[in-house]
Amino acid sequence: MTLSIDHIKDQIKAVDLLKRLREKAIKGDVYLVGGSIREFCLSSIPKDYDFVVTHGDDIRAFEEITGTHSFVLGKKPIHTYRIVKDDINIDINVLDTSLDEDIKRRDFTINAIAYDIKGDALIDIVNGLADIEKRIIRHIKRENLINDPLRMLKAVRHYATLNGFQIHEGLYAAISDFKGHIKKVAQERIKYELDQIITSKVVFDAIKIMESTGLLFELFPELYELKKMDEEKRFSLETLGHTIDGFKYLHQYSSLYSVDKKGILMVGYSLLFHDLGKAHTFSYDENKKIVHFFYHEQISEEMATAIMERMRFSVQEIKTVRSLIKNHMRIFLISSNDTTERAIRRVVFKMGELTPLLILLSICDMYGSSGGEDNESTKQVKAVCGDILKSYEKWKEEPLPRLISGYDLMSIGFKEGPPIGRCLVEIQERQISGEIKDRDSALEYARQWLKINGQG
Repeated sequence: MTLSIDHIKDQIKAVDLLKRLREKAIKGDVYLVGGSIREFCLSSIPKDYDFVVTHGDDIRAFEEITGTHSFVLGKKPIHTYRIVKDDINIDINVLDTSLDEDIKRRDFTINAIAYDIKGDALIDIVNGLADIEKRIIRHIKRENLINDPLRMLKAVRHYATLNGFQIHEGLYAAISDFKGHIKKVAQERIKYELDQIITSKVVFDAIKIMESTGLLFELFPELYELKKMDEEKRFSLETLGHTIDGFKYLHQYSSLYSVDKKGILMVGYSLLFHDLGKAHTFSYDENKKIVHFFYHEQISEEMATAIMERMRFSVQEIKTVRSLIKNHMRIFLISSNDTTERAIRRVVFKMGELTPLLILLSICDMYGSSGGEDNESTKQVKAVCGDILKSYEKWKEEPLPRLISGYDLMSIGFKEGPPIGRCLVEIQERQISGEIKDRDSALEYARQWLKINGQG
């Protein structure tokens, strides 16, 4: 890859925002900096632009061009002025030092190139252009990682999202040395980076980097408990190992089961957390020489919930991941050569719109455990997954109607409380099996249920 300075400058000057800035009467100097220059070098059109200005009044020029007021991000003494226009973010900082010093305190060389808008010149004092040509992610100074520890995770995100880029060995070593500092970073910022890593095509390799540097265990100490258990018990099939290996298949099978980017993200987090409870549920049957992890799904769900609340997941994200973890054994438990139509329909009815996500999670979990190899067991699971997907498609066309509600049950004598939920679940089960087909038969079943079970 050979970069042409003139070509890069022509791409920058072709952007309407940059054209209009050059025409403005600007009091100070204005520089385009950061990742947007890198994107131009890679022949991409950025959606985020970072600028530094030497005169604060020049922020008005950006507001006039965009027709949008800026708002302030961050805390004193450093303020970032942000303008959001359509789907583009424009960040502006007023230089509080020299441009050279501003460049030297940035994260990576590939993000530390500047373009002088007035002088029409590229400024590259840390050899970022050479590193872009070589596709290397290199830090500028080790202490810059301590100044903003999120940069360690950002390096992994760049690896995951920039095609063909590799982390420089010096940066790799610095991440290993400074990994503990990541705990100082706001959880929302961490999640933003992780979301992009998980939805990238090289998520497995990215997570392996996080594992080998130890960054993964600083973010999720709960995963380190699995690593310790694997080492102490000397498992041939490592709990943590098969979890991480499962990420090899996340994107490979997502299109087969029609899972979109948001679904991939939810399955990715579910895969990462689905076996956390095994470190707390290990038991060994001396007679049968068998390892058990009874009720690990429940413990995993509880631990995952605590992590997601800590990381400020949305309510819907938490609900989705919890459901997937809670049910992650469901497909395996019904997979056999004589799986019934009723069992398949029950999975679909239980999971609803999350059915394809549960299928994808099961496939990743399965192949993570089998090393990607097919055997009699994996073939059975894949066949059942195919049947479940067909049933799901049919369910989408003709979903089972809701025959009665909790209010209907109270109208025939139920009191508000848990018995209503239990009765509705049983009615749903019988609706799936075809035993209950209409509202009248559902109400009749509820009357009998109340007579037998009462309110207890």
